[in-house]
Amino acid sequence: MALIVQKYGGSSLHDGDAIQNVARRIARTQNQGDKVVATVSAMGNTTDELISLARSVSTEPHPRELDLLLSTGELVSCTLLAMGLRSMGLNAVSLSGAQAGIHTNAKFGNAKIQSVEPTRIIQDLDNGNIVIVAGFQGITDDMNVTTLGRGASDITAVALSAALNADRCEIYTDVAGIYTADPRLVPKAQKLNEVGFEEMLELASYGAKMAPRSIELGMVYDIPILVASSLNDEPGTLIHRGAEMSNSIGEIRNRVRGVATDINVTKITLLGIPNRPGSEADVFEPLADADISVDVIVQSTVVDGHTDLTFTIKGTDKERALAVMTKISQEIGACGVTAADGLAKVSIVGSGMQDAPGYASRMFRALADAEISIDVITTSEIRITCVIDACDIKKAAQAIHSAFLVESTE
Repeated sequence: MALIVQKYGGSSLHDGDAIQNVARRIARTQNQGDKVVATVSAMGNTTDELISLARSVSTEPHPRELDLLLSTGELVSCTLLAMGLRSMGLNAVSLSGAQAGIHTNAKFGNAKIQSVEPTRIIQDLDNGNIVIVAGFQGITDDMNVTTLGRGASDITAVALSAALNADRCEIYTDVAGIYTADPRLVPKAQKLNEVGFEEMLELASYGAKMAPRSIELGMVYDIPILVASSLNDEPGTLIHRGAEMSNSIGEIRNRVRGVATDINVTKITLLGIPNRPGSEADVFEPLADADISVDVIVQSTVVDGHTDLTFTIKGTDKERALAVMTKISQEIGACGVTAADGLAKVSIVGSGMQDAPGYASRMFRALADAEISIDVITTSEIRITCVIDACDIKKAAQAIHSAFLVESTE
């Protein structure tokens, strides 16, 4: 008898019929002799609707109250799913994140899981129940409800898998797996049968449809993650350790696994920073304290004792970042701050690219032939990223995909 943790996204739970379909899938898994713990997202666009409702009564909703409000979306899903399973004659129990033993820090809106105490879940499983856990949420030491960030039900699923020593973690959504590019941008994108943790982490961090922290947890605890569709029984994509090696053997084999895209990008530039030791720390420490993640960083050459510092952030963090940077600019004697919207990132990801020449030039040529200008470039051992105009993202994704991934990825 295996212990399976399954996660179902909001698109798989958008109405009563969809919830009944998920209930049948879970029942089928249990009927195979397995124990099942499922974690669920809010139905459809519920989270967006709750945020809109909160802003209709407050221009700046209090973070604690907003998290408590948003947590109700997942509670609705998990209780309805438990009801659906019970109507089929199965024993099922729904649990909030707090009841499931998910403990977090107090970063409202983007809390981090600190520990999972699955005692209640284990008791319910031993009593023959299917356990349905509300995703995306936890509780602090002082009993405040927190949320883990958008798309974080994936994180809940992998964290529960680790705490329960589950045999499998399965992520079900409205797509059949992980693709070589976003199929909405690149119709020729192909589904991957497997992908390594490191490659998937880069893909997720640069736009692929999974929470990067869920991949990090999978890496740390070596939990294979299956991503598949809840709408059919097509084989999905297995994310696991070791897939990078099989992809990088042989000099003639293309090492690019996928093209990632992200249009939630803002570029911030701090102008005329006095060149002295510690100036970079003076800039980035306040951003970290404000829980603002920085990605691409470029510093210009020192001229007359001053330099410019450019970095990218999520577009949704723009106003908070500008407030922080305006204050820092005054404190360190910089010449000012600028922000540029309407940008996007396009990346190629693949193990072994660093050890094989030609990947960067091939990517740049594909963009040049498509008449797309590059604003900023950044790289890692398994990734090359270009910042471009957001209006060019579809054309860029198609051009790069054609340059690297037109052949079968099997």
